[in-house]
Amino acid sequence: MAVYIGVDVGGTFTDFAISLPDENRQILHKVPSTPGEPDKAIVDGVKDLLQRHVIAPGDIVRLGHGTTVGTNALIQRKVGKVAVVTSEGFRDLLEIGRQVRPKVYDMHQDFPEPLVPRWRRYEVPERMRADGVVHTALNEDAVSRVGQELASEGTDCVAVCFLHSHAFPAHEERAAALLREILGDESSVITSSAVYPEFREYERFSTTVLNAVLLTVMTAYLDRLTKAVGGLGISAEPTVSQSGGGLMSVDYSRQYPIRSALSGPAAGVLGAAYRAKATGQGNVITLDVGGTSADVSLLVDGEPSTVHSRRLAGFPLRLPALDVNAVGAGGGSIAWIDRDGLLKVGPHSAGALPGPACYGNGGEAATVTDANVLLGRLPSGSLLDGRMAIRRELAEAAIDRLAEALEMSREDTALGIVQVACAVIVKAIRAISVERGHDPSDFALFAFGGAGPLHANEVARDLGIKQILIPPNPGILCAEGLLGSDLVADLVHPSLAPFCDDAPDVLNRAREELNKRADAWFVAEAVAPIDRRSIWSVDLRYAGQNFELSVPLVDADLNATSAGIIRQKFDTAHENAYGFAQPEELVEIVGMRVKLTGVLAKPPLHKAGVSEAASVVESRQVAFTRDDWHQTPIYRREDLTVGFELVGPAAIEQMDSTLLLFPDDRAYTDEWGNLVIDLVGERV
Repeated sequence: MAVYIGVDVGGTFTDFAISLPDENRQILHKVPSTPGEPDKAIVDGVKDLLQRHVIAPGDIVRLGHGTTVGTNALIQRKVGKVAVVTSEGFRDLLEIGRQVRPKVYDMHQDFPEPLVPRWRRYEVPERMRADGVVHTALNEDAVSRVGQELASEGTDCVAVCFLHSHAFPAHEERAAALLREILGDESSVITSSAVYPEFREYERFSTTVLNAVLLTVMTAYLDRLTKAVGGLGISAEPTVSQSGGGLMSVDYSRQYPIRSALSGPAAGVLGAAYRAKATGQGNVITLDVGGTSADVSLLVDGEPSTVHSRRLAGFPLRLPALDVNAVGAGGGSIAWIDRDGLLKVGPHSAGALPGPACYGNGGEAATVTDANVLLGRLPSGSLLDGRMAIRRELAEAAIDRLAEALEMSREDTALGIVQVACAVIVKAIRAISVERGHDPSDFALFAFGGAGPLHANEVARDLGIKQILIPPNPGILCAEGLLGSDLVADLVHPSLAPFCDDAPDVLNRAREELNKRADAWFVAEAVAPIDRRSIWSVDLRYAGQNFELSVPLVDADLNATSAGIIRQKFDTAHENAYGFAQPEELVEIVGMRVKLTGVLAKPPLHKAGVSEAASVVESRQVAFTRDDWHQTPIYRREDLTVGFELVGPAAIEQMDSTLLLFPDDRAYTDEWGNLVIDLVGERV
């Protein structure tokens, strides 16, 4: 029997989704995260599941997981000791950056202190020109002297970052080889051309340093995890979710830990895309509300968009990542009063410990979860099917302290907390939709995460969205998304050149080079030829522009005809992105990309059962709007199978989430178990 396990490690909970296709069964589990030792929650949760459901460890064929280890290490600056070796005259590049303030109108906020202090950044004489001509030969004696100094100090990793090495890496590779001879196995040595070879030296240097400082942190974490998993008798090696979607092997993650920094939200988006496609719903806005943050993304025709540049813990990161906008508006987000006397929510969170006040673990600050308990939207007794006790009196006490300061009633304060949190989420969705030319009312809202379904209605109404989709297991969707993921790698080859008559030759040479690297990756990851997939694209821009657009490639052999088609696609893409095109202007090639996929066997998507009726298990007073309380029937989600329809008000509870059906809204369950909510009383 083949068993598949997906695990998502969040700030508050660690989620498990186990698929047993031979038994047409799925097991869901949720345990509190262990922030100090995130691997402990994974191992303890898997061990508990194996024992409780009598699963043989040898039957597990895949264990994929998303982790926040890298992100948390950067935020807390609990990272490895790193040194930088760079071109003479450029040791301060990491501090100079681009001279753009984090906030234009805030004269006091500055960029975070560099992860590598100035005294650990070393210069060596060398200079490769932009055209590949050696202006100054690499001074190998200087590199050796730096190596000797680093050997005496003790360094976890050395990052070698030279100018123009993205296209001409010879100097970097030679310097790295010399340093490895001196440092041996005591220190890792990486080059910027190996981490991600793109031009724009500041972003490339920063990305390389981010990767370097996480090497020891992630290696130690993965070593502990793989050893503990093996100790359970599981032969399948854990895989790691990537920021750009898909999985990577432990070995690949050890080399490039920065690729897993935003892995959790990416898994959720892929899970939503997989389910949305099954329902025939191509255009959706995903809303993932967890304990710490709310993550939103936009899917057009079922496909999430990818960005190649973003910030992580205040530092620029140049790597492919799914376009997810995250804000501090989760269930554990703390409500507070700003200096202007206004109520604010987040970005600070109560986290897993102590958590919201109602958890009874010592938390005293009022959170979004406390507000929902007071409003009756969450049960006052327990969560997680009785495994987590809820103490309403502690939520009331926390809200009362805030209400007194605001001179408002307890109920209005709680409702205000929820409304402010929803407003933060709405603003985040507008940033990825309205501000990019998309009308949110043309999309369905796909809500998941432990708290996503609880806030979906108010968010959808503010945006004019008419339909909400709630997957069968919203609080576990990120873990479930890993079950349907493949091994993925993104490769890039810089090729800065005019897009003219010899463009096919330039592109074919780049493709040839990328094919060599692609073949090496497929072999290293043990991907059979029949399971290998490649998606090609080329980055283009008008001459003189600072930013490029990616254009997909189809033809295996690029020639004059296909080059003309590529040029037309670029003009069209530019018009779609910026509202105009310039067909007569010279275009430049920036580089070529290939997204590699090693297709993995996947468990099938389960269909829901059929039922004609569901019974009310209890009822309680729930506040939907101000002064609008209803004695609301409570249903169990597992009872709402195909064929069942419901008119609000109602609250629907399950192990991993609770959702609200507002008065007069209609809901029904589709064949895949998704709950579809029509906000206007009619199906659209």
